[in-house]
Amino acid sequence: MPDLPSARGRRRDRRGRGPRGPAVLPAVPGTVAVRTRRERFDDLVLGLVTDLEDRWSDRLGLVEFAVEDTPLVPDDWTPDSVPLAALVRGSGTRPSRLVVFRRPIEHRCETRSDLHALVLTVLVEQVAELLGIDPADVDPRYDPEV
Repeated sequence: MPDLPSARGRRRDRRGRGPRGPAVLPAVPGTVAVRTRRERFDDLVLGLVTDLEDRWSDRLGLVEFAVEDTPLVPDDWTPDSVPLAALVRGSGTRPSRLVVFRRPIEHRCETRSDLHALVLTVLVEQVAELLGIDPADVDPRYDPEV
C-alpha cells in the first residue's frame, strides 16, 4: 500500500490545483480589492474632466461627459481611422455631450502614462473645439505630439 501524505503536509487538493480563493483580499470586507480596467479608465477621465470643468466652468456651460467602450461606426467607415471621442453640440435646453471611447484609446497606449497623456489630449482637443479656442490655451499640460 502506498504511503499517503499526512493531512498537515498536504499543500494541494486531490486534483493537484493548490489552494483556491481570491488572489487579493480586500482591506475592507465587502469591497472590491482590485478595480477593473474600465473602472480605472473612468476614474482617469473623471479626474481630468474635473480639472477642465474647474478651469472652464464659466465658459463651458452645461456639458455632459461620458465614456463608452467603442464608437458606433457607419457602414461606409474605413479602418484607417477610429474616432477616439465624439462631440455633439447641444441646442436649446439640450446640453452638449462629449463622449470618450475607451477601447480605441487603450488600444493605442502601452503604459499608464501614455494612457493619461492620450486621454488628456483627446479631452483638451474636444473642449477646445467646443469653446472655439486653441487647445494649448485650454490646458498647459496639452501636448500636440501625443
